[in-house]
Amino acid sequence: QVQLVESGGGLVQPGGSLTLSCEASGTDFSLLHAAWYRQVPGKEREYVALITKGFATIYAESAKGRFTISRDNAKNTVYLRMKNLTPEDTAVYLCRAQNLESGVDAIWGQGTQVTVSS
Repeated sequence: QVQLVESGGGLVQPGGSLTLSCEASGTDFSLLHAAWYRQVPGKEREYVALITKGFATIYAESAKGRFTISRDNAKNTVYLRMKNLTPEDTAVYLCRAQNLESGVDAIWGQGTQVTVSS
């Protein structure tokens, strides 16, 4: 079975930093595009950042200059490094991955909670 497992969330003070990890299993991770989303209860899920299988990156405006998405195919893992966090960054962060060339559905992790508070 294919699955994604996020980790690294927690409580951080405003201005702090945190790095999230998303480890994939049951698939050839090098063939997948991967992205991070975040969601607050009662609000729409929000795109944060994308990294393609070719290591190109695209960021939402809210993430530009503060967040960095990266991947390590040898570890089947995608990362999201977050800096200068604000309370507006508080959310459940989820990773998503898909093989655009295979026709299979995208897969989602369960998410990890990030809380930015003093």
